[in-house]
Amino acid sequence: MFIHQHPYKPFIPKDTSKLIVGTLPPPRFTTGDLKPDDVNFCYGSRDGQLWKILNRIFDLNLKFENTEEAVAHRKSFLKAQNIGVCDMVERAKRDKIDASDLGMQHVELRDMINILQQHTTIKTMLFMGGNSKNGPEYFFRRHIKPHEIKLKVVSKEVPRIHQFLLPNTSRIIKTVSLTAPSGSANRAVGSMALYKQLKQRNPNFNTLDFRVMQYTEFFK
Repeated sequence: MFIHQHPYKPFIPKDTSKLIVGTLPPPRFTTGDLKPDDVNFCYGSRDGQLWKILNRIFDLNLKFENTEEAVAHRKSFLKAQNIGVCDMVERAKRDKIDASDLGMQHVELRDMINILQQHTTIKTMLFMGGNSKNGPEYFFRRHIKPHEIKLKVVSKEVPRIHQFLLPNTSRIIKTVSLTAPSGSANRAVGSMALYKQLKQRNPNFNTLDFRVMQYTEFFK
């Protein structure tokens, strides 16, 4: 059985106000078998879309290559925008070595509540996916259950928005469940009524365009 250890510690710069929250990068980031156009940093998979989305929203002119320059540019951007990254999963076991969230077993979660309490400027958690099994919101709900924390619905529309009171503080934290920035979520995007409407108006409109539109509101 493969031990899928998260290869990166949480990246939470000083004054972070928004926290990107996912699950685990593909196993090759744990084993170090990166591809030439992977970036050795959070969400650096060549198959992922988060940095492609942010590249368009902020006009970053990022490089998509396995170089220190590509990593440094991403870290600099996050610091300048007060954005951090802390995935929910510390490690998991897999029978099959792939990036499927559903394939994770015996999952060990990071202590997100403690992390939020330590970093007092965080106001918003941006989940890279919804409440499907083994997604970031799913794991967060599991994590907060022993704390008796309740997520209060702010908006049921996609992307769903909740808020909660952080224990032992007076801080209200907002959570936003964005459409996952992965190719596997493209089918779900294609079935959305709004996407269909926009696609009908503009046949060149695609699933990446849809995510750029959705993410812009919450990243800018």
